[in-house]
Amino acid sequence: MNTLFRKRDGKKSPEFEYETKQRDDLMEDDDEYDSIEPEKKAKSKRPKENAFTQQKLRAFHPILTVKEIVPLLVILSIIFIPIGASMLKASNNVQDFTIDYAHCSTLANSNYWTQIPDEYYTFNFKESINLKPQWKLSTNDSYIWSNYPEEQKICQIQFEIPNDLSNSIYLFYQLTNFHANHRRYVISFAEDQLTGKVASIDVIKDTIGQNCQPLSVNEEGKIYYPCGLIANSMFNDTFSSTLTSVNGSSADNYEMTNKGIAWSSNKDRYKKTKYNPNDIVPPPNWIKLFPDGYNETNLPDLQNWEEFQNWMSTAALSDFSKLALRNDSSSLLKGTYQIEIGLHFPTTEYNGGKKIYLSTTSAIGGKNDFLGISWIVAGSICLGLSIIFMSLVLLRGRRSADPALLSWNK
Repeated sequence: MNTLFRKRDGKKSPEFEYETKQRDDLMEDDDEYDSIEPEKKAKSKRPKENAFTQQKLRAFHPILTVKEIVPLLVILSIIFIPIGASMLKASNNVQDFTIDYAHCSTLANSNYWTQIPDEYYTFNFKESINLKPQWKLSTNDSYIWSNYPEEQKICQIQFEIPNDLSNSIYLFYQLTNFHANHRRYVISFAEDQLTGKVASIDVIKDTIGQNCQPLSVNEEGKIYYPCGLIANSMFNDTFSSTLTSVNGSSADNYEMTNKGIAWSSNKDRYKKTKYNPNDIVPPPNWIKLFPDGYNETNLPDLQNWEEFQNWMSTAALSDFSKLALRNDSSSLLKGTYQIEIGLHFPTTEYNGGKKIYLSTTSAIGGKNDFLGISWIVAGSICLGLSIIFMSLVLLRGRRSADPALLSWNK
């Protein structure tokens, strides 16, 4: 230490100068560091400290053994099988019949009644029928179809109801091989038109994802109302709302109505149009019904036209049914009845079919055996698996988590 600070000829030692220089440099560095503003702390992306964001929630990991699985399967079978049996019984209580009338115009005679071929009808009643259904081809002389002889055909069908049917009778029409689920078809309509708005050509023609192409306007540039493929292909066979009692039957005529056949929610969707009748034209397939176009008296009221509302709800499958008539207030008594069907909708051109379907209802709706059968099958599978598992345990059982079965203990 004495040699470090001693003077030589009145001068400081080199070691002292070196130490002083280093200290001065460090002080300058500290001053520079103090003059620099601290950087802002970056926002952390770390999740909040709780059990959910940190994935620390409590979990239950049961070790499933035969003692737990077998009772569970038995309980499920006890639940599923009775429910399925109840559904199947309710479905079997539904009484109905189906008659295919697509070939009425070619097979039925216009002078006398003939029996409908057996392959064209099915009956499901509590009592057996004594009279096979018959049909006859007639003509509608109404002035509406005076210029269109091909639209004047009427198919008259007589059928027997062998026993009384309780309240809530529904008459459907069924179409087969009609592919209404094609993408171009499903999106070919204008929602603004259905809601009563005055939709412009740009809206109904160029709206992405939903437009009326290829039926937006006619050759003169007038807007089709309603536009689109769905409306243009609307089912237009007509059904007499009265089932007429025939052949001296003691039953009275049975009245049905086309009111209340659409979903109640449709009232909020469909509105009366605000179009000027002179600015719009009927779709191409509607020309026979509106040969002179629209006017103030014949403009379609979509808000109250329930058949149209039903048709605009496209079906997912090629075979489907839509409600046409109903009666919720009186029973359909035993007897023979006649219904008249105006033949306007073509089906043979695309190898399709059309039928009438009259049905009662049950607690689960219409006839649907599949629902009940599926529940019974599911319950039977559960019961079968429980028996198999229990048998395996009894025949080849072992203690759960037996260390003697570890490979290094064998």
